[in-house]
Amino acid sequence: MISLHEEPLPQFALSAKRTFDVLLASVALLFLFPVLALIALLIKLDSSGPLIYRALRVGRKGQRFCCYKFRTMVSDADHLKERLRILNQREGPCFKIAQDPRVTGVGRFLRRYSLDELPQLWNVVRGDMSLVGPRPHPLDDFARYEVDHFARLDVTPGMTGLWQVTARQDPSFRTTLGLDLEYIQKWSLWLDLQILFKTLSVVVTGTGV
Repeated sequence: MISLHEEPLPQFALSAKRTFDVLLASVALLFLFPVLALIALLIKLDSSGPLIYRALRVGRKGQRFCCYKFRTMVSDADHLKERLRILNQREGPCFKIAQDPRVTGVGRFLRRYSLDELPQLWNVVRGDMSLVGPRPHPLDDFARYEVDHFARLDVTPGMTGLWQVTARQDPSFRTTLGLDLEYIQKWSLWLDLQILFKTLSVVVTGTGV
């Protein structure tokens, strides 16, 4: 057996992180229920299709899980993705284009303020995700990983992370990877709190894409 990457993490602090995740995500789901209901109504009125978008994502140690988001695209968006990949503006395995034609009117607003990601609070409660950590990638992006990319899978993926609050508009996957590894190496509960507070600022200013 050859170890590609090994990063020791304190078990007590990780247990505290998990407890914090469950408590905060549960409280958020409870208090945000009216907001979630309003968003669901807007999506229903705006376009046909399911309210919640369910898709497989790759989590810690390569484990797959069903990730929940409010639907922000047309129903056949996944089938159109490969056709649009030639327009990809991200470097590396990830896919992202500005003014994506698959995004609906309401979806554009939800994405700008990251409201589409609120259902992932349920993923946090389930243990698939954490509030803070590297973003989980779709299976087709994961299939394009190179060997050194797998190190970002050493921890549970998060709703937000160091990349989102420091270099969200940077198209380079190398930048994303570097920030993910920096987060893993420097991780602490205090760092998580700092990222969460900065995330609130990012959400309020509407810098999402």
